[in-house]
Amino acid sequence: MTDWQIRPFSTIEEFRACEKLQEETWGEGFSERVPAAILKVAQILGGISAGAYAPDGSLAGFVFGMTGVRDGEVVHWSDMLAVKRGLRDSGLGTRLKAYQRQVMLERGVGKMHWTFDPLQSRNAYMNFSKMGIVVREYAKDMYGDTDSPLHRGIGTDRFIALWLMESPRVQRRLAGEERGPGPEVLGVYPAALTARLQEGVRPPEPGRVLLGVEEAVVSIAIPADISAIMVESMEMAVAWRQSTRMAFTHYMDRGYEVRELVRGPQTSHYLLFHDSHP
Repeated sequence: MTDWQIRPFSTIEEFRACEKLQEETWGEGFSERVPAAILKVAQILGGISAGAYAPDGSLAGFVFGMTGVRDGEVVHWSDMLAVKRGLRDSGLGTRLKAYQRQVMLERGVGKMHWTFDPLQSRNAYMNFSKMGIVVREYAKDMYGDTDSPLHRGIGTDRFIALWLMESPRVQRRLAGEERGPGPEVLGVYPAALTARLQEGVRPPEPGRVLLGVEEAVVSIAIPADISAIMVESMEMAVAWRQSTRMAFTHYMDRGYEVRELVRGPQTSHYLLFHDSHP
């Protein structure tokens, strides 16, 4: 189904339905839930509180963001986006993001930020390969401890996405004219963090972090499915968080930005480019 209607929330019942979908997504009683009053005020002040509606009028997904000034520039911060279970491979998330982009461009805002977990390979692939973001900021435990089962145990380290919405890169990727590189490039660029693949069905372990790589492009490995690792071994999941945090902060503090994610069946690999690299 692709005939969703995406529009701003307009009634208190619609705002409350968004509250309910937040709990369905992040867990019952999720303390970080954005209440109806804030959803409405943000909309009044130039933000976005909008839902995607199925033909029967039910809420299939939503997007929420705030508009404000950062470093002297008006930007939009996309705070939440969720799609109902059963629709998460339908393209609705991309449709909601495209709607958000179009509204902001019509208002004269060309830069958008949001956060996402660097260990979530699937989400990262969409952000880089399909939407054309880059990442220049890594925030350690940005949201502190939360009570969502999606976050519990490994902290809330986050990438801060930079979406330059009118850039040629973004336009090409949104149009499907360009995608990120394939796995063949992994033999070209040196690895700052590798993965140790184990025999059988055991999940991959993080290898040693190499802090002395000086090439213009480096790769950093992550597991393909951190959620499965969290179920099997929280100790292993924490080890991945610690290793990737060390690698990302070291290289990003030295002028590297994250531009691509190469997906694989057991591990995925970020590509970080130094700011001197075109």
